[in-house]
This record gives sequence, C-alpha cells and structure tokens, in this order.
Amino acid sequence: MTATVIDGKAFAAKVRGQVAEHVARLKEVHGITPGLAVVLVGEDPASQVYVRSKGKMTVEVGMASFEHRLAIDTSEADLLKVVHDLNNDPAVHGILVQLPLPDHLDSDLVINAIDPAKDVDGFHISNVGLLGTGQKSMVPCTPLGSLMMLRDHLGSLSGKSAVVIGRSNIVGKPMAQLLLNDSCTVTIAHSRTADLPSVVRQADIVVAAVGRPQMVQGDWIKPGATVIDVGINRIDAGTKDDGSPKTRLVGDCDYDSCAAVAGAITPVPGGVGPMTIACLLANTVTACCRANGLAEPEGLTA
Repeated sequence: MTATVIDGKAFAAKVRGQVAEHVARLKEVHGITPGLAVVLVGEDPASQVYVRSKGKMTVEVGMASFEHRLAIDTSEADLLKVVHDLNNDPAVHGILVQLPLPDHLDSDLVINAIDPAKDVDGFHISNVGLLGTGQKSMVPCTPLGSLMMLRDHLGSLSGKSAVVIGRSNIVGKPMAQLLLNDSCTVTIAHSRTADLPSVVRQADIVVAAVGRPQMVQGDWIKPGATVIDVGINRIDAGTKDDGSPKTRLVGDCDYDSCAAVAGAITPVPGGVGPMTIACLLANTVTACCRANGLAEPEGLTA
C-alpha cells in the first residue's frame, strides 16, 4: 500500500481562491476591503522572504496589504506605538508581528498588545484561552491549515484517535485543542513520552510537530493512518559541483517508510507549509467579517 499524498500546494491554492471570492463579495456588496498589516523588525533574511510572500499573496486575493518595516534597534515603546496605531486603524482587520523579534524586545508583551480580534496569528493569550474553552477565537494558522486538510481528506474526525507529537504553543497545543473540539480522542506526546513509538502506533491521525528531522519512522505508524508532517528541517545533502554544501528540506517524518504504511501523508516541502499563509489570509477575512457583524466565510474557520 502506498499512501495518498495530500497536496498542500493545491489545497492552499483552493483556499486562496475561496478567500478571493469572499473578498470580492465584501467589496461588491458591502464596500469593505479586508486589510492585513505585517510588522517586521530588523532584517532577518528568512523573515524578509516570508513577509514579501505574505504581502504578494495578500494583494493577489484582493486585500489591502500594509507593511511596517522597523530598524533592528527599534525600542519596545516605538514598536508598541505601531501596534497601538494599527489596533485603532479601521482599515486594518489583521495584525501580524513577524517573529522572531530581536532579543531586546519582549515577544509576549508585543503579541499581547495586539487587539485579540485582529490577532490573525492566534497567539494572543485571550485567543489561546478562547480556543481552549471551545469559544470563537482567532486560530493559529499552521494548526488551522492542518485541521482543514484532515477534514478535507477524512470528513468527520469524530471518535478518531489522534496523537500530536510536540507541545509548542504555536503548533502542538493549539492542534490538540482543535482536534479535541472536533471530538477526537487526543494524546499529546513529546520528547519525554515513554515508548513514543507504541503511543504513536495507536493513532488514526498523527500530527508530527517536533522539529527533529525524520524522527518518526514507518514502523511507528498504524497501517492506514493519516499523517500530517508539520516539520520543516534543512539537512545536509552532500556537496554541489563547485564543492559548496548542498541541503534539502525534510519533515519530522521519515517520508518513504511512513508513506509505505500510512493511508495518507503530507509531503515536505509542499504539504502543510503552503497552508500557513493561506490560513493567514483566511483569518484576515474572518476577522473583517466579525468586525463588521457579517457572516463568516464557510469552510475557512475552525
């Protein structure tokens, strides 16, 4: 048996298409343009690429894109002033402060200064609490994308056994909460879990979000299980013709051995990754609809 490959690129394109349709309707019927503001402090190359990509896709789906690029030595007071102004700007429905921030800035303080209703990353303590109690919240983008792909592939998740490997605040914990809210029986496993392979082997759904390349092996997977690989790890892949080092991206799962056993699996790259920005756009539309008392977009929320 070879697993069905869950194509994140194609699914993300579909989600962006749904977002674009909803944006067009908001403009036409209500005269409202959803707006996403991204704040970048410093010149981290990976963050710059990511912010550029977010800006481009925001414009492609018809939304307004606002970028605030601040110097690496920006003071906390100045950054908080930018966030405060965006909170009070009616044209901005979603605010994202690109992480990581430089060391002299307190990330928790900055994230919790964002209006929870505009916190499209879903990291504000209020949104964490709302998600944890099953109330309407802004949901972190990577777990939301993973949930959308699971629902699309499996239909109802009710009664399924799910193991989330990893307990980060960005993926592991919110992912577990979303699966619980969809009536799965959820186990959160991590580096201290005793006999991790046997725990994972019980699962109908495995979400690997641990940040260790190719850790999850095929013999950990229950035959026919659905595997969502959130990991993005760069590993050594020999040398190029000119002698410089070559690298490649792999997930937290050993893809070939897991794909031989699983019923379905997300590849890396091209799986969960593309869904993150698609869900950021979806969250911005959701935030815009909520701010204006309008119906939320079908199929784009948790």
